[in-house]
Amino acid sequence: MTFTTEIESDKIPVIRVDNISFGWSAEANVLQDCSLQVPSGEFWMLLGNNGSGKSTLLRLLAGLLIPDSGSIVMPHKTGFVFQNPDHQLVMPTVGADIAFGLVSENLTQVETKQRVRESLDAVNLLELERRPIHALSGGQKQRIAIAGAIARNCEAILFDEPTALLDPDTQLELVAQVRNLVKKRGLTALWVTHRLEELDYCDGAFLLDGGKVIAQGEPQSLKAELIARSH
Repeated sequence: MTFTTEIESDKIPVIRVDNISFGWSAEANVLQDCSLQVPSGEFWMLLGNNGSGKSTLLRLLAGLLIPDSGSIVMPHKTGFVFQNPDHQLVMPTVGADIAFGLVSENLTQVETKQRVRESLDAVNLLELERRPIHALSGGQKQRIAIAGAIARNCEAILFDEPTALLDPDTQLELVAQVRNLVKKRGLTALWVTHRLEELDYCDGAFLLDGGKVIAQGEPQSLKAELIARSH
């Protein structure tokens, strides 16, 4: 595919990937000369078939993996929301889990409490501060994971198919809320998905194939091209 619709932006890229390559071995390259930029304060999505390298790229951006070559520029504070929130919510209650993520900041108890409550308010779950994690729905768990990133004052948040385990109504509810948070709080977000309907909520999109970005730009144009090619 050679399709591309560049989106003009004078915003500084907060997420920047320049010609990175990564492989699990010399014979198993996952990414090859992959590049992309996400402008400050924007919500972009990353699409691609299974095995295209989407999750691997996100883990490279989060610093969980190291590229074989190329460079990555990310904010010092970057949040990561996993596909399965049970993999990152480790404390027994909502408030305790968010507070746990603030331990390294050496805040006072009052400051920690304020950060926790402000972050829960941002995702409209303030009333669940004392709720046990196991009593939450899947959508609520994902919003708690997002609240954890907000509490740490993350500039950017990476989302690895966060709607994969949710029902259709909750999927669109979550993506709409993330878009609102990005715009309201000046965050920068990169969201991995394979659901074309989620493109209705983002500012721009990338298509990953063969280990590199082969198309990028205005999401509705990319969506229309992908739909046309599937028929």
